[in-house]
Amino acid sequence: MYYLGIDLGGTNIVAGVVDENYKIIAKESCKTNVPRPEEEICDDMALVAKKALAAAKLTNDDISFVGIGVPGAVNGETGMIEYAANLGFHNWPIVKMMEERLGTKVKIENDANAAALGEYLAGAAKGSKNAIAITLGTGVGGGIIIDGKIYSGSNFAGAELGHTVIVYNGWKCGCGRHGCWEAYASASGLIKMTKEAILADSEKGACMLRLVGGDINKVNGITAFNAMREGDEYGKSVVDKYISYLACGITNVINVFQPDVLCIGGGISREGETLLAPLRAIVEKERYTKHNKKQTKLCAATLGNDAGIIGAAFLD
Repeated sequence: MYYLGIDLGGTNIVAGVVDENYKIIAKESCKTNVPRPEEEICDDMALVAKKALAAAKLTNDDISFVGIGVPGAVNGETGMIEYAANLGFHNWPIVKMMEERLGTKVKIENDANAAALGEYLAGAAKGSKNAIAITLGTGVGGGIIIDGKIYSGSNFAGAELGHTVIVYNGWKCGCGRHGCWEAYASASGLIKMTKEAILADSEKGACMLRLVGGDINKVNGITAFNAMREGDEYGKSVVDKYISYLACGITNVINVFQPDVLCIGGGISREGETLLAPLRAIVEKERYTKHNKKQTKLCAATLGNDAGIIGAAFLD
């Protein structure tokens, strides 16, 4: 038996054919190129899906449905993307449009939920009962697995963990609210912190500025980490500040859900223990259950960008 999953991201559209052992045997991709008409995005999603099937030497007859992980608030009953703050999607009947193009049944789920399911089935949370996956990208994605099932709330909009507030009346978030965890703990938030630090003190920020060739617009999510690796104390102060915000949200999530595993994915997670060791140190001091014998395992996600494809392919 084979399965087909599509990950619709803000940068790339990726389709993968997955076997029953959760291994991706063929994968195709293209650029998302938003903003543009939904019809064009659907055309490209259908094209990469068909190319992936062809690369695996399969046809529609070899799969029972196509699963798609998509950003934002997703209604699986109506087949609509109701709202995606960062990409501008609103009431998009994606299932209907994709079923017309693919000629097979289509299921949709929030992309972070799909990634969490992927990690639960085949990645860092494999073997657990309850798990949460956090994705640190342009935003902060959250996926919750309870008793092996995706938890998405009564209206399919649950698990928007990035849109819980950690700084009252703080930085404005893409959702319109102020002080969201996403505004501080995303890669975008880290980039903003890094730029603000450089602009606040050009002398102390000289190392970070040098690492981006003197162009502050080239600051990215690893600039401060790279400066810290060179022994730059100012770069380390930015990293420490970022990790403190990340830890605040992580502790909140653990206090509410107490999962067996909480894994962190996204580009910043590639820092590995450079990120995780100080993060764990803060969480261990601040979590409510510090005296309990059983604690949440805090670790890096292991499937990378494949998590969303695998999760989408195995949607119920």
